[in-house]
Amino acid sequence: MKSILSFLIVPLIGLSLIAGCSGAKADAAPERNFVTVRDGEFYIGDSVYRFVGANFWYGALLASEKYGDRERLARELDTLKALGVDNLRILVGGDGDEGVTSHIEPVLQTAPGVYNDTLLQGLDYLIAELEKRDMKAVLYLNNSWEWSGGYSTYLEWTGHGRAPLPNVDGYMPFVNYVKQFVLSDSAKQLALNHVRNIVGRTNTVTGEPYSQSPAIMSWQIANEPRAFSNEGKRALSDWLRETARTIKEIDTNHLVSTGSEGKYGCQVDLDLWREIHSYPEIDYANIHIWPYNWQWIGKETVTENIDTAINETNKYIDEHYEIFKSAGKPIVLEEFGYPRDNMEIAPGSPTTGRDRYYEHVFSIIRDSGKINGANFWGWGGYAEPAHRTWERGDDYSGDPAQEDQGLNSVFLKDKTTVEMIKRINKEIKNRK
Repeated sequence: MKSILSFLIVPLIGLSLIAGCSGAKADAAPERNFVTVRDGEFYIGDSVYRFVGANFWYGALLASEKYGDRERLARELDTLKALGVDNLRILVGGDGDEGVTSHIEPVLQTAPGVYNDTLLQGLDYLIAELEKRDMKAVLYLNNSWEWSGGYSTYLEWTGHGRAPLPNVDGYMPFVNYVKQFVLSDSAKQLALNHVRNIVGRTNTVTGEPYSQSPAIMSWQIANEPRAFSNEGKRALSDWLRETARTIKEIDTNHLVSTGSEGKYGCQVDLDLWREIHSYPEIDYANIHIWPYNWQWIGKETVTENIDTAINETNKYIDEHYEIFKSAGKPIVLEEFGYPRDNMEIAPGSPTTGRDRYYEHVFSIIRDSGKINGANFWGWGGYAEPAHRTWERGDDYSGDPAQEDQGLNSVFLKDKTTVEMIKRINKEIKNRK
């Protein structure tokens, strides 16, 4: 997820080692029901796999014995499974210092290659719990946005000075800083070291390498990786391909994805998006859609301008599908969000606009297959946000620290949304 301000600059940009790890290459284990790709579809065994999934970025934090709530985790996973939601997109962990405004806490990687073991064991526990429930995870390893560290933290660690915060210092100072990442060999090397550490890890709960886990659908390079400048476009493409190749060298069983928003993550360059996702090291394509953040609708028109949001969504999906359909790979709308009516945040408050928008997006998976899966942003489940802005000790919800808590979250109290998700998942599974 991005800052609401992130799309505002797009036209301007468009113009202008660790215990328990092993780098050993894993032997394939096809009997474990890994997700595979062929003929433009996902498969588990011989069955086509299409899905309505959720973003559950905080899953590994919730699974931590010291910092999380394993009882809540069990309830969340059992509830999601009962709704037919068996695909979760999850952050591996945050990077950098704690106590930073708008950053999630606690942080997994506190210095280059230095990890909070309790949080690593939380990730292990989460994967083991997903395995028990026959659920799948897309695990993303980096972030171009500040809320989990990512780009800006790697730049700080390699001597590029203090990272600006978009909500404090302004959006353009942040962009001008993080655009250095794809051009910095030292920052990218630290990120690659982190990839090796995590992908090569052995699970302390199951005793097996991550590479053998049937719960992992895909390793994802980053959340919304961007170049942030035209001069960085080639560097972005090369970095994504090199990282994907490294993952494949360590883990031959799991898919690799980029985490891209689509053309808006590629300097509004659709051809660059197609090129990146056509690489043999990249197994499927990603797009993201944010009708409110991208100014297709306004605060006053969340419920009134549903048709506009739907039409623009269709255009965005169609242009990516048309340019990519010959690649023989699936497309996943792995992140999209829609605010509550009247920009409310309380669990159970009206979601008239969201429900209609969600149903349309999910119908594309069911009816046309132009997208093969979608992960809504995001699952809040049993959370009860205490503040509009997240504070230490508050429940984790679908909205990370820099966002209004509850605005884009789906809580269990959102009865109409929850029932619709359950129904549409059943229709998708019955149609295959």
